[in-house]
Amino acid sequence: MKPVLIIQQVQHDTPDYFADFLSGQQIPFEIRQMHRGQVPPGSIAGYSGYCMLGGPMSVHDEEKFPFLRQEKKLLLEALVLGIPTIGHCLGGQLISSALGGTVSAAPTQEIGWCQINVADNEDARAWFGGHSSVELFEWHNETFSIPANATLIASSPHCPNQAFTVDGKHLAMQFHCEVKQDKVRYWAIREKADIDAQINSPGVQSSEYIVSSLPQRIPRSNALAHLIYSRWIRGLSGTD
Repeated sequence: MKPVLIIQQVQHDTPDYFADFLSGQQIPFEIRQMHRGQVPPGSIAGYSGYCMLGGPMSVHDEEKFPFLRQEKKLLLEALVLGIPTIGHCLGGQLISSALGGTVSAAPTQEIGWCQINVADNEDARAWFGGHSSVELFEWHNETFSIPANATLIASSPHCPNQAFTVDGKHLAMQFHCEVKQDKVRYWAIREKADIDAQINSPGVQSSEYIVSSLPQRIPRSNALAHLIYSRWIRGLSGTD
């Protein structure tokens, strides 16, 4: 089976549970690390799936980070070839942008555990295992629009566009369903000043609350990620 390509944008936004899940399913994967000076491949044809992780940069920062432009080209090629794609946070925004959507300032910044409302449609129920509401981790100040021919499958009280699908196999998410404890703890402690600067926002939780809630919430988050990723790999060639 061809490997899944994972694009890691920055050092401390790692694939986490996504890599654990693929390993558990005996699905090979390759990680390209942009922060180490690696570059995306010239073509996605040698891969069974394509994953883009998050990062603090904006999709509009292509001049500073030219690999973002390359990532979007791979996304368009993947759609033509029917190779499933999945985007986490910045990765989801890149999918929207590549498909003609817009990425702009979010109405409310979201940092912490957010209630995600699953849309009342068949596609949404399939991706979220029948749940009508879930809780997942967020850290973003921009948001994407829903491109033409995409299906909105999730929203939140502070950010109406949380996830969409294309052709039933490509998934863009604003949230971080991939996180495990160490990554969230690092963010919450290392970026505490940024959290404190936005603490009066209704979508932002304190660093202390985020860290103290990890033992309870991470297992639930990983269980939800398992459902989402299980649906996603159904589109990979060689997994049926």
